[in-house]
Formats: sequence, C-alpha cells, structure tokens
Amino acid sequence: MRKPACAALAVMMSLCFSPFSQAGQAWESYKARFLMPDGRIVDTGNGNVSHTEGQGFAMLMAVASDDKAAFDKLWQWTDTTLKNKENGLFYWRYNPVEPDPITDKNDATDGDTMIAWALLKADARWHDPRYSAASDAITKALISHTVIRYAGQRVMLPGANGFNLNSEVILNPSYFIFPAWQAFADRTHLQVWRELIKDGQTLLGKMGSGTANLPTDWVSLAAGGKLTPAKAWPPRMSYDAIRIPLYLHWYNPQSPQLTPWRSWFGQFSREKTPAWVNVTTNEYAPYMMEGGLLAVRDLTMGQAMSEPEITAKDDYYSASLKMLVWVSGR
Repeated sequence: MRKPACAALAVMMSLCFSPFSQAGQAWESYKARFLMPDGRIVDTGNGNVSHTEGQGFAMLMAVASDDKAAFDKLWQWTDTTLKNKENGLFYWRYNPVEPDPITDKNDATDGDTMIAWALLKADARWHDPRYSAASDAITKALISHTVIRYAGQRVMLPGANGFNLNSEVILNPSYFIFPAWQAFADRTHLQVWRELIKDGQTLLGKMGSGTANLPTDWVSLAAGGKLTPAKAWPPRMSYDAIRIPLYLHWYNPQSPQLTPWRSWFGQFSREKTPAWVNVTTNEYAPYMMEGGLLAVRDLTMGQAMSEPEITAKDDYYSASLKMLVWVSGR
C-alpha cells in the first residue's frame, strides 16, 4: 500500500511544481540573454539601452520564478540608478554609452507601475515588508504626479511631464495595467485605483478606430471627451498597443474589452496575422506577427499556453512578451 501512495504523491508533486520548473528554464534563458551582472535588463532591439519597463518586467518574472537573488539585483540597480529622488518615480531610460546615461529626466508610468507591482508580489512571496513599503512609496508618487481627472475621467498620464497639453492629454492605453491597479486598490483601499480601473475600461471601449476598431499606441483625449489617435505618432495598433489585450486578459479573461481584439485576430490565420494595422488607412504591416506578439494573440484567443521558449531569434521585447504571457497565467 505504501508504494502506490508514494507514487501517487510523486505524480501530484510533479504536477504541482512542474510549471515552476518549466518557467525556471525559460527564466534562465531570459536571464542569460538580457540580464547584465549589475542588475540591468538590456533592450537588444534598441541599442542595448535599459528602461524601467524592462526592469519591472524582469522583477515580475523573478518573483514568479522564486528567484530572490535575481530580484534583489534587479531592484537594487533600479533603485540606485534610476530613482528620481525629487518625485519618488524613476527615470525611464538609461543609455550606458552616453556621457550622461540619463538624459531624459522624465518617468514612464508603465515602468513605475510594474516595479511597484513586482515589489508587492515580492513581499507576498518572501515576506519582507521593505518591499511593500517601497511599493507604497511609488504608488503614492504615481498618484501625486501622474494621476489626474480630465474630461470627466480619472486617467494616469504616461509620464509626469509633457503629456497634459491643456486642450488635450496624451494617453498610452498599454500603460493601463489593470491587474496592477487592482493590486494597489486591494492594498491601499484608495478609491483612486478603482476609479482608474473603471474609467480606463470606459475609455478603452471608446478608443477603437478605423475598420479594425482597435486603439492606437498613443491616443489623444480632448477636453470635450473626444478620443482620436495622437498626432505625433503613426495611427497604428502596433508594438505598444499589443500589450492592451495582455493586461485586459490578466485582469479578467472574460473582459468585454477583449472582443474587438478577438474579432481582429480572428480574421486571420495564426501565422498570417499582421504585426500592426494603420487604423486610418487600413494598411497592414508587410510582415506577420511572430514570437511574443503571437504569444499575446494566442492568450487573447484562449489558446492553451505552454512553456515559453526563449530563442536566439527573440529580441528583448519579444522574449518579454512571451514571459509575461506565461506569468499572467500563473
């Protein structure tokens, strides 16, 4: 009787822990490709710069992989190198080859949000209140410097400076990280986070443009409430906006806001889905989705997620999307 019980227990244990070991393989590959010894993540598709987005992504991955050593290295470099002591947020971009690696002193709220969210998760996993205290300081700074009420909506600007133009504000809907906002709401019980979730979903429901009926990477919200593609960027659903369905699904796999994405993706076979669409001209990218873009498509379409394989073909962003899709399901 003892042997079958032990065997059954072994099978159960393998089922319980296999996702962690699988994620560990992908995470080890990711670290080997993109994590520098000093704790910074390099964007191999963008001249090996680093930015808060990548630091936050990797911090989330490290928590999910139970890799405290990597997490602490990532957080220490981020906090030491990118922290803006004047406002409590983080300089968004670091270029190691420039005399001043931080020429732009602005933040990017998706990076700030990801870092704060990862810190909350780190405390939950490793029971170190210093992590959540640091998270609280960041979320407080986000509210103080980037969250406003505009055109009757509560919005988080893409950065503390340069996006409120009085007659309009510029939004990046891929910065609406609903599962993180929910985590902040649960922790702080502040109404502002629930308002951001509610109003963010309302705005997303009105952002669809063109035949594709999808949001563009950057969106203008006019004082009167009108939403249009922001003029300073190509009117495309592209490499920023692809994160919108990822975060929607992460927050609520049954979100009605996923419907336009499923309709768009469903027009094409998996391998023939264009990488972007110009919502003004209805022009498609001359190349198809692959790598991390396809991973987001698969998640949105409800296809089973298997262990991500980080290949030599994946640049930083493609690999990051693959990993985030995997983490979102866990």
